[in-house]
Amino acid sequence: MSGTSEGPTPAADLDRSAVTDSHQTTYHRVFAAAPLAMAVVSSEGFVVSANAALGELLGADPAILTGRVAADLVDLASDARSWHAYREVLRGRQARLRCTRRLKRPEGQAVWVQVTAAPLADGEPGVLMSVADVSARRELQAQLRHLQMHDPVTRLPNRTLFFERLTAALEAESYEQGGTGRIGLCYLDVDGFKAVNDTLGHRFGDRLLTAVAERLTRVADQAGYARAATPLVARLGGDEFALLVEDSTGTEQLADLAESALKALEEPFDLSGQRLSLTASIGVVERHAAGTTATGLMQAADTTLYWAKADGKGRWTLFDPERNAHRMTRQALSSTLRPAIERGEFALEYQPLVAMEDGRLNGVEALIRWHHPQFGTLTPNRFIGLAEEDGSIVQLGRWALATACRQARRWQLDRPDEPPIFVSVNVAVRQVWDSDLVADVAETLAETGLAPHLLQLELTESAVMGSAGRPLQALQALSDMGVRIAIDDFGTGYSNLAYLSRLPVSALKLDGSFVRGFQYEEAAKGVMPNPADEVIVEAMIQLAHRLGLTVTAECVETSAQATRLRRIGCDTGQGWLYSRPVSPDRISELLGAQTYAVGNP
Repeated sequence: MSGTSEGPTPAADLDRSAVTDSHQTTYHRVFAAAPLAMAVVSSEGFVVSANAALGELLGADPAILTGRVAADLVDLASDARSWHAYREVLRGRQARLRCTRRLKRPEGQAVWVQVTAAPLADGEPGVLMSVADVSARRELQAQLRHLQMHDPVTRLPNRTLFFERLTAALEAESYEQGGTGRIGLCYLDVDGFKAVNDTLGHRFGDRLLTAVAERLTRVADQAGYARAATPLVARLGGDEFALLVEDSTGTEQLADLAESALKALEEPFDLSGQRLSLTASIGVVERHAAGTTATGLMQAADTTLYWAKADGKGRWTLFDPERNAHRMTRQALSSTLRPAIERGEFALEYQPLVAMEDGRLNGVEALIRWHHPQFGTLTPNRFIGLAEEDGSIVQLGRWALATACRQARRWQLDRPDEPPIFVSVNVAVRQVWDSDLVADVAETLAETGLAPHLLQLELTESAVMGSAGRPLQALQALSDMGVRIAIDDFGTGYSNLAYLSRLPVSALKLDGSFVRGFQYEEAAKGVMPNPADEVIVEAMIQLAHRLGLTVTAECVETSAQATRLRRIGCDTGQGWLYSRPVSPDRISELLGAQTYAVGNP
């Protein structure tokens, strides 16, 4: 007979079952006793079991947590990104979720936790969620961040935190949701703070900065009482502070804040028995947040602070776009001066110097022009001062001297039968100090073949009067060489007439402000000429003649002026009556006319 019958279970199967039960029992014990808060979550998102650590963390009995929605326990649904990732983990489409949440315990205490969710091992359905208390770490991070973001001396926000706040305030999300859409900044610098450090020491200086910070904080708090937000006060470094106003209402609000800050700092400081008074300068900027960058705002504030310092300190100054544009143009010109000389962007125009007695063109003044590729043709008042500041006036002066002498020689060669005209070239006093002007002139005359008496050098009255040492020696050497020396704009400075007699000067050029008083044509309109100007001019002409000097009147614009100047003995006239500054070719045409018809513009 054949067949089968059920026998006893093999011993190996019994052993495996016992081991599995033992492992599961061990896992449950480990899970329950683990110091890390954990919960097993079903694929539907409900708590299957929670350990004691989780109950302690959440302030609840672990048994009560069973069956609860796990995401609600750790507030996962409040963040769309974390919520989506958590659901993907539940569905088995994502391997892990890790995020940080701030939970509130039943007793009201807040706790920061790091939530991790990952699928169970061996492909079992469900998720293991662990919740770690990271409050201590977060507190340490907050403390470290506070140290990194605050000034250790004044305890104010430092430069890093200031720029973080400023950058956030300028983001579109910050002002498009509401508010005024504007931003304001007061950029403050303590006047003369370096002297405090140098005389009283850095420790005293730090105490003073702390006291300044306290006063500025009070000013900001008072300004914030009636408004939605209090201005942020920050120390940007050294003795520089900033008051940032988000959602500002206009320049009046910033002006009031700056004025309050100045008044607060004007009160004397009493530190360790040392009484000290100080002032501050403030640059104020207020504008629309849209289109403004942190860098642009700070540059404007820095520029405005510089204006406040330059205007006399102890004041606030509001940003002026036109003044800034002029400054930017000045910087652009200064940075391109030397390359412009090398690129040949400069040219000379010439204005006739006419003998008052017979109307002959005796000479010309060389006037430099800069044909700037961006700003057009610029007259000397736009760039000569810059050239003197950076020293490029020496290179520019050599070029002007050589060009003018070369042109004067060409006119002479073109009209060999006519008396040659002289050329007058302006010289800055820095050319005398920073170069060998005598050698430059001698070399130029030798190269061009121009006779020394056909060159006149013009120096301003302030540069010549009181000259001593090298400048006086240079003028004397040039005069001995046969070069004419003229004082330009005479009558506008503080002339020492006795000293004038000892200078190697051959001509005076009267400033145009005196000649403008000779407007006889205006008498018919009820505007009388200034008789004092005539008396002064006549006296100066007589004095010059007694000293053996010739006199040139600048800015001659009318025939009446020319007639009166000629009557009182003026030798030469220059101005629009005769001609504006013109090209060399136009001077050649005027030379062909032999004499000027007085009154013909």
